[in-house]
Amino acid sequence: ESMGVVNVVQLLPDGENIDVTSENLVQYLEAMLEYRLIKRVENQLNKLLLGFTEVIPRALLTIFDYQELELLMCGLPNIDVDDWMENTRYSGLYYRSSKEAQNMHPVCVWFWELVRDMSEERRAKLLQFVTGTSGVPSGGFSVLQGNGEIRLFQIHGVSMAGCMYPRAHTCFNRIDLPTYDSKSTLEERLNIAITMVSTGFDME
Repeated sequence: ESMGVVNVVQLLPDGENIDVTSENLVQYLEAMLEYRLIKRVENQLNKLLLGFTEVIPRALLTIFDYQELELLMCGLPNIDVDDWMENTRYSGLYYRSSKEAQNMHPVCVWFWELVRDMSEERRAKLLQFVTGTSGVPSGGFSVLQGNGEIRLFQIHGVSMAGCMYPRAHTCFNRIDLPTYDSKSTLEERLNIAITMVSTGFDME
């Protein structure tokens, strides 16, 4: 419906005469998703991109991935590590990990020590790796959003047998952190995971 007028949109050629069945359901869902996310606003997107590339030539944009472009456009966030720590949940093998350093699992202690030692840019990339965005809500980490609702940052402990590298679940703001036996191993694996995801590859 547009301006009170109902229009019939053909998702596929002669689509109105094609019944949706279990065999073509995936094709239908893909076509519907493409229409809702792209084709329905294609004119507006083209105008936006035209204006954007008039300011920044397309050739200059190709050297950035989407994460670098976000940081370039939005700038580095000011990340309050104390607030981040205070609003973090622990699960899995770290379930009983206390927020007090003396009672926290060693891997969690090392993780926060590494975060404190990181540059603002590296912290932003870590946050981007786990949550999908480098931005921090104006209300701080206590109102961090995930999957349409408030989801606190979560460190989930997993066995080294099932996971060699940190793994992110961006919809849930969760990082699966293996039970490494040293801070240096954690640092090395965390850096690899953050770097690899920016290239489009995940480590398993």
